[in-house]
Amino acid sequence: MPDNDDETDDFEEQLDQSLARADAAFRGKYKKELQELLVLSADDLGIRPNTTDAAVYSKLISTVKAASAFNLSQAELKDRIIALGKTAVSIAKRVGGLATLFA
Repeated sequence: MPDNDDETDDFEEQLDQSLARADAAFRGKYKKELQELLVLSADDLGIRPNTTDAAVYSKLISTVKAASAFNLSQAELKDRIIALGKTAVSIAKRVGGLATLFA
Protein backbone atom coordinates (compact mmCIF):
# COMPACT_ATOMS: atom_id res chain seq x y z
CA MET A 1 0.00 0.00 0.00
CA PRO A 2 1.50 3.39 -1.00
CA ASP A 3 2.15 5.81 1.79
CA ASN A 4 0.63 9.29 1.88
CA ASP A 5 3.87 10.97 0.78
CA ASP A 6 3.83 8.99 -2.50
CA GLU A 7 0.17 9.83 -3.08
CA THR A 8 0.81 13.50 -2.35
CA ASP A 9 3.78 13.55 -4.71
CA ASP A 10 1.71 11.91 -7.48
CA PHE A 11 -1.12 14.37 -6.96
CA GLU A 12 1.21 17.36 -7.01
CA GLU A 13 2.90 16.10 -10.19
CA GLN A 14 -0.47 15.61 -11.90
CA LEU A 15 -1.61 19.04 -10.75
CA ASP A 16 1.58 20.66 -12.07
CA GLN A 17 1.12 18.94 -15.43
CA SER A 18 -2.53 19.99 -15.61
CA LEU A 19 -1.68 23.61 -14.80
CA ALA A 20 1.09 23.62 -17.40
CA ARG A 21 -1.35 22.37 -20.07
CA ALA A 22 -3.93 24.98 -19.09
CA ASP A 23 -1.29 27.70 -19.18
CA ALA A 24 -0.15 26.52 -22.62
CA ALA A 25 -3.74 26.63 -23.87
CA PHE A 26 -4.17 30.25 -22.79
CA ARG A 27 -0.87 31.24 -24.40
CA GLY A 28 -1.28 29.09 -27.51
CA LYS A 29 -2.48 29.55 -31.04
CA TYR A 30 -6.20 29.76 -30.20
CA LYS A 31 -6.01 31.75 -26.96
CA LYS A 32 -8.26 34.53 -28.29
CA GLU A 33 -10.90 32.05 -29.47
CA LEU A 34 -10.75 30.24 -26.14
CA GLN A 35 -11.23 33.48 -24.23
CA GLU A 36 -14.18 34.39 -26.48
CA LEU A 37 -15.79 31.01 -25.83
CA LEU A 38 -15.42 31.32 -22.08
CA VAL A 39 -17.11 34.72 -21.78
CA LEU A 40 -20.25 33.82 -23.71
CA SER A 41 -23.43 32.94 -21.86
CA ALA A 42 -25.83 30.15 -22.74
CA ASP A 43 -28.13 32.79 -24.25
CA ASP A 44 -25.29 34.17 -26.37
CA LEU A 45 -24.50 30.69 -27.61
CA GLY A 46 -28.07 29.66 -28.28
CA ILE A 47 -27.75 26.53 -26.13
CA ARG A 48 -30.52 25.18 -23.96
CA PRO A 49 -29.78 24.53 -20.28
CA ASN A 50 -30.26 21.02 -18.91
CA THR A 51 -29.68 19.46 -22.33
CA THR A 52 -26.73 17.85 -24.03
CA ASP A 53 -25.94 21.29 -25.47
CA ALA A 54 -24.08 22.23 -22.30
CA ALA A 55 -22.00 19.06 -22.50
CA VAL A 56 -21.17 19.78 -26.13
CA TYR A 57 -20.15 23.33 -25.17
CA SER A 58 -17.84 21.90 -22.52
CA LYS A 59 -16.33 19.47 -25.04
CA LEU A 60 -15.86 22.33 -27.49
CA ILE A 61 -13.95 24.31 -24.87
CA SER A 62 -11.77 21.27 -24.14
CA THR A 63 -11.16 20.78 -27.84
CA VAL A 64 -10.10 24.40 -28.37
CA LYS A 65 -7.89 24.24 -25.25
CA ALA A 66 -6.13 21.15 -26.58
CA ALA A 67 -5.80 22.64 -30.07
CA SER A 68 -4.26 25.76 -28.58
CA ALA A 69 -1.90 23.90 -26.25
CA PHE A 70 -0.74 21.52 -28.99
CA ASN A 71 -0.69 24.15 -31.74
CA LEU A 72 -3.03 22.23 -34.07
CA SER A 73 -3.67 23.54 -37.56
CA GLN A 74 -6.95 25.25 -38.39
CA ALA A 75 -7.94 22.26 -40.53
CA GLU A 76 -7.34 19.87 -37.62
CA LEU A 77 -9.32 22.06 -35.24
CA LYS A 78 -12.17 22.35 -37.73
CA ASP A 79 -12.26 18.55 -38.16
CA ARG A 80 -12.38 18.06 -34.39
CA ILE A 81 -15.20 20.57 -34.03
CA ILE A 82 -17.16 18.88 -36.83
CA ALA A 83 -16.66 15.54 -35.07
CA LEU A 84 -18.41 17.00 -32.01
CA GLY A 85 -21.57 17.51 -34.07
CA LYS A 86 -23.98 20.18 -35.27
CA THR A 87 -24.35 21.89 -31.91
CA ALA A 88 -20.58 22.38 -31.59
CA VAL A 89 -20.37 23.75 -35.13
CA SER A 90 -23.26 26.11 -34.40
CA ILE A 91 -21.55 27.38 -31.25
CA ALA A 92 -18.19 27.73 -33.02
CA LYS A 93 -19.81 29.85 -35.72
CA ARG A 94 -20.81 32.36 -33.00
CA VAL A 95 -17.18 32.91 -31.97
CA GLY A 96 -15.29 35.27 -34.28
CA GLY A 97 -12.03 33.37 -34.70
CA LEU A 98 -13.73 29.98 -34.91
CA ALA A 99 -16.41 31.24 -37.30
CA THR A 100 -13.75 31.87 -39.92
CA LEU A 101 -13.04 28.13 -39.99
CA PHE A 102 -16.54 27.57 -41.37
CA ALA A 103 -16.77 30.54 -43.75
